[in-house]
Amino acid sequence: MSAAGRRHLVVEADGGSRGNPGPAGFGALVRDGETGQVLAERAAYLGVTTNNVAEYSGLVAGLRAAAEIDPDARVTVRMDSRLVVEQMSGRWQIKHDDMRRLAAEAASVLPAEQVAYEWVPRAQNSAADALANEAMDTAGTVARDYPPAAAPGAGDDEPDPAAADAPAEVPGESAAFDTPARPSGAAVRFDDAPALTVVLVRHGQTPLTVAGAFSGSSVPGPSLTARGRTQAAQAADLVFRVGRQAWPDLPRPTTIVASPMVRAQETARAVGRRLGVHVTTDDRFAEVDFGEWEGLTAAEVDAAWPGRLHTWHTTGTTAAPGGESYADVGARVWHGLQDLVDTLLPGAGPAGRTAVVVGHAVQVRAAIGTAIGAPPSQWSRVRVPPASVSILRLWPDGTSELTAQGVPSDL
Repeated sequence: MSAAGRRHLVVEADGGSRGNPGPAGFGALVRDGETGQVLAERAAYLGVTTNNVAEYSGLVAGLRAAAEIDPDARVTVRMDSRLVVEQMSGRWQIKHDDMRRLAAEAASVLPAEQVAYEWVPRAQNSAADALANEAMDTAGTVARDYPPAAAPGAGDDEPDPAAADAPAEVPGESAAFDTPARPSGAAVRFDDAPALTVVLVRHGQTPLTVAGAFSGSSVPGPSLTARGRTQAAQAADLVFRVGRQAWPDLPRPTTIVASPMVRAQETARAVGRRLGVHVTTDDRFAEVDFGEWEGLTAAEVDAAWPGRLHTWHTTGTTAAPGGESYADVGARVWHGLQDLVDTLLPGAGPAGRTAVVVGHAVQVRAAIGTAIGAPPSQWSRVRVPPASVSILRLWPDGTSELTAQGVPSDL
């Protein structure tokens, strides 16, 4: 097969050690060269070794994953290690025995004429770096394979098999009051106005989630736990299925916006890697500011402010001392969502568009509560587990629909 006729895959690889040598790990992923979709992720803890050995190990793992997907593919390897790129391109000598062995192993995976190497700045290799750090943090391994998505737009214009059996319109009769076709259980509308589908994702588990302590927007951390990173990857899989195997009537996600908090950013990056979509940040989707309650458990809050926590939850308009109320959060979150509607829907087709918003428990409750017109006093009754997914549909005329809620089945 000619090079022009081969499938194009992109391998992004990285490795690192905390100390040189020190505890080390690698990360690699394979993308479809045309769509950017992530097809496979690999990472592993290596024990104590050098940074260069970790980088070469990531290269080997990435090439092997690409070969498993398509052994005839044309592969572009992108790494921020100039040493590995120059050595594998044959421009620099390899002097270290371990690296010589790993370079030979990498060269044996695919024929040399199928593989090209490109150096990229570190900022453009963040997905592989995150996988390497995940392996070092957990001292574990990652081996995730994802089914390829259908080509963009595939199936969108396919005829409805049921259309052949539909009764023909009677000449002369008006269709002005006909209800457009819609999925079973969807909100009733009498027009075909496009909607913005908003996939709300709560971040994965953090140490404060485990401790049952309040974790708001007044401090940037904490980060996800190892369990939280797994949950984030599982949530990313579920989001990827929106518009495909899950909720196939909805458009596929094309936009990701995240809270600025570290835990939300880490979860959003997992979703972004899975979708091949860049993550942007909006402060309006930050968690509630718990003020003086930050880092405290409910029992500790009750002891210091008797009855105040109950009032905060049940009125929805009482602010935490030095912080925010549910209603405060709802106002800023709703403004953020309306801006997404105003920005993303113009020019959209009848199906509309889908945006993913990665955030927090109270922020998700506020979005749902405002969308369905529930008073803030009722928002605390919405359960939002770590890494859960909730879906809203928002129309330009201000109407909205709560479509679904769920968590990955193995959480």
